[in-house]
Amino acid sequence: MNKAKPTFSFEFFPAKTSKGVENLKDDAKALSKLDPKFMTVTYGACGSSQDLTFDLVKDIQASTNVPMATHLTYINTPRQDMYKLADQLWADGIRHIVALRGDMPDDLQWPLDVDTDYFQYTSHFVVALKARQNFEISVGAYPEKHPDAPSLNDDIIALKKKFDAGADRAITQFFFNNQSYYDFLEATAKQGINKPIVPGILPIYDLQKMMGFAKTCHAHVPDNIIRRFDNASDEDALKIAEEIFISQIHDLKDNGVENFHIYTMNKTDLISKLYESL
Repeated sequence: MNKAKPTFSFEFFPAKTSKGVENLKDDAKALSKLDPKFMTVTYGACGSSQDLTFDLVKDIQASTNVPMATHLTYINTPRQDMYKLADQLWADGIRHIVALRGDMPDDLQWPLDVDTDYFQYTSHFVVALKARQNFEISVGAYPEKHPDAPSLNDDIIALKKKFDAGADRAITQFFFNNQSYYDFLEATAKQGINKPIVPGILPIYDLQKMMGFAKTCHAHVPDNIIRRFDNASDEDALKIAEEIFISQIHDLKDNGVENFHIYTMNKTDLISKLYESL
């Protein structure tokens, strides 16, 4: 059994109302007391809320002194604009970027047409960011394959290119079958990947909302998890979610995993209970 103290990072998403923004800041302050490795703020759907994301990242870093990362997506944004964004983030004291392609707009299809004014691959984006400033860079990884990848092996080759380009770590899409993550680590190791691939864990605060997320990113939700919520009251559903969340992380920890990235859904209760259990 792994006795090492685990480290955590936390991800938030931008709130849509002023009250939501204040609640998010309160949640970030509460979780900052758990000594996270870093915290990050994502965009809204299809890259919306970019300015709000950057403002939140700066505000939370200033109020908590926790290293903050911001998501940065390049899809449909000219290279020169991406350089300006990167320079501004550096000037604002943000040293960590989660570099992602971003959601495909309705008027584009993958793979993209070659256009020298735009980035086409995340590996190219990582090279450019590292050349611009000495950012710490996290990228995405997909134990069950990115929806746009022809195969899992092709997806792992793309991940290898992102690491070769200078990425410091990968953070996975959420999953519920830990074996898929263990198999993924074995497959990536065979490709010569030796940098951290941090598991992304999603607490099930709302089963139907989670199922929607899973459908979008092609994440498998085991039937035995879905059945546990059948006819459950709100109170029972929260207890079930707590049991699933905590048991998943304990299993990962017992199998040697030391770093975890939690998709907080802008809530803190299950995460605080996880800390108590550890």
